[in-house]
Amino acid sequence: MRDYPIEKTRDIGIIAHIDAGKTTVTERVLFYTGVSHKIGEVHEGEAIMDWMEQERERGITITAAATTCFWKSTRGGEEYRINIIDTPGHVDFTVEVERSLRVLDGGVVVFDGVAGVEPQSETVWRQADKYKVPRICFINKLDRMGASFEFSFKSILERLTPNAVAVSIPVGLEANFSGVIDLMRSKFIKFEGEHGEKLVVEEIPESHRAEAAQWRTKMVEKIAEVDDALAEKFLEGKEISEAELQKTLREATILYKLVPVFCGSALKNKGVQMMLDGVIDYLPSPIELPPVKGNDPKTGGDATRETRDTAPFSALAFKLQTDPYIGQLTYFRIYSGTIKAGSYVLNSSNGEKERVGRIVRMHANHREEVKEMYAGEIGAIVGLKSTRTGDTLSDPENPIVLEKITFPEPVVSLRIEPKTKADQEKMGLALRRLSEEDPTFRIKGDEETLETIISGMGELHLEVIVDRMRREFKVEANVGRPQVAYKETVKNTAEAEGKYIRQSGGRGQYGHVWLRIEPLERGKGFEFENKIRGGVVPQEFIPAVEKGVKEATERGIVAGYPLVDVKVTIYDGSYHEVDSSEAAFKIAGSLALQEGAKRAKPVILEPIMKVEVITPDKFMGDVTGDLNSKRGRIEAINDRLNLKVIDAKVPLSEMFGYVTTLRSISEGRASYTMEFDHYEEVPSNIAELIKEGKK
Repeated sequence: MRDYPIEKTRDIGIIAHIDAGKTTVTERVLFYTGVSHKIGEVHEGEAIMDWMEQERERGITITAAATTCFWKSTRGGEEYRINIIDTPGHVDFTVEVERSLRVLDGGVVVFDGVAGVEPQSETVWRQADKYKVPRICFINKLDRMGASFEFSFKSILERLTPNAVAVSIPVGLEANFSGVIDLMRSKFIKFEGEHGEKLVVEEIPESHRAEAAQWRTKMVEKIAEVDDALAEKFLEGKEISEAELQKTLREATILYKLVPVFCGSALKNKGVQMMLDGVIDYLPSPIELPPVKGNDPKTGGDATRETRDTAPFSALAFKLQTDPYIGQLTYFRIYSGTIKAGSYVLNSSNGEKERVGRIVRMHANHREEVKEMYAGEIGAIVGLKSTRTGDTLSDPENPIVLEKITFPEPVVSLRIEPKTKADQEKMGLALRRLSEEDPTFRIKGDEETLETIISGMGELHLEVIVDRMRREFKVEANVGRPQVAYKETVKNTAEAEGKYIRQSGGRGQYGHVWLRIEPLERGKGFEFENKIRGGVVPQEFIPAVEKGVKEATERGIVAGYPLVDVKVTIYDGSYHEVDSSEAAFKIAGSLALQEGAKRAKPVILEPIMKVEVITPDKFMGDVTGDLNSKRGRIEAINDRLNLKVIDAKVPLSEMFGYVTTLRSISEGRASYTMEFDHYEEVPSNIAELIKEGKK
């Protein structure tokens, strides 16, 4: 039996830019909901959700941790179950945000009350848009020097969504921040007790009444705009009740027409409880979202599943984690039906049947074993053999394949080799395990040098991987310098012939194709089209040609980097009744692609990063000069208090070791964030250096 009805369940994620205080917010949530009896501070390396050693040392979140807690609204009423995923803010671990958002029903986006919207806030916001996740905002750190609720709120309206609506405002700022005004109830709320656990509700102080009335009018107007009946009442000047406002705001939030904004300071224990009320009041339960869509592998047609315990079972595996004590943990979100320990499920993504060993509910890295789980819940299974991130688990009698999670391509590579012979075998196993956990981490063997090359989202990402190899798998390795993951493409259209003929004693080999190669727009990847008419190349050889072409794209023409954003069409060729084979056509396809790519003006592409540098005014000239010398394009310079914020696009190859450069030109006072933006053609002089292996 369910211990909590589905409408009293919330599956939410806490997402933000690095250092906006996201993990501190989560720690307060765990404290107020009674999961922990001691508040863990990130700066003391004690945060519960940052349970990995590396997270505690660096003071950042690396993996998305899941936990379950219970909350009763501060206004009374029944208790709700909240499943929370605390996601990383650092761009190198963007995969964790991406996969978490795919399985969540709502998000709490945390902002720094001094900085407002930062680059990574925009990235996570766009990721949430992609999966249409309803969200509420929490403007944090209002106790800090330079904090401004108005500035932060305005940056949300201007840079993220015009549909943000403030439902609470602060009283006082910086050291004078004393509490918040709840605009729905028109009350002043103070947070007393050692950890702000005691809420004191008072009338709004005289000094803030006019300001509160203005903000409340704005809020009522914004909510009334989305409902015709309320709009009429508002225009006629009639009073709209709190219940009506709340009901309409809830509906509008779930449909992503409005985004409620809360405020406070997690570190100073102010405002988090009201944000928790907001999770219950405005974010959806699993049952309030449309049925999940997928494909029926039996018919190939569309299929849907309603969020009901009685519907056929369907779930998405969104994360793999290797646990030193119990082996592989597969995190999953149930969209429909129920799952029992000891039962069998079908991995409908690969057709394999899997036995469900143990089912656990996660509290960060502590586990509670359960016998059964229901629709809308998030848990982990121990012991699945062939399930990977993004796979669908379903009822064997009623299979469905849910939409997969797409992940960005890695942009940084480095060579890695085991230190000793004993490390050799262990390294292969460790790398395989880590790549199963993290879809943005890739391993490749260099055929010429027999070295292993690992690729990821950034220097920090790869640093953490090598660190985990050492700690968790006891593998010592030598690591090369980080290198850029360049790509190649073509600029023109060209045609080429590929002929493979070998005559030896007995049966020969014969494959012959004509291919057309043309450029696609950036980010489109690879397309193959068959335009053979009249059977000049028999249908059974076409897949072999495509395979040969695909393999040839892995080693480009200019400098051996993968060839991307190309469309290849087979339009002519010939075959031999006896001598033609799949192997011959595969080689012919490969030869034709290499020849065609040479004629189609091949070029090298490099990753361009979006960089934001925050620096005191007096170093601005040095910082911009340095960025220009790195082939950077400065796109905007804005003011933030007494600091300058420089937005630029800079090639990744110029940004290695930038942290040291920036420290030395700014006396250690400037900071920067960087994330991948797009691929762009490399200037010819740089292309020459890349070919020679100097870049």
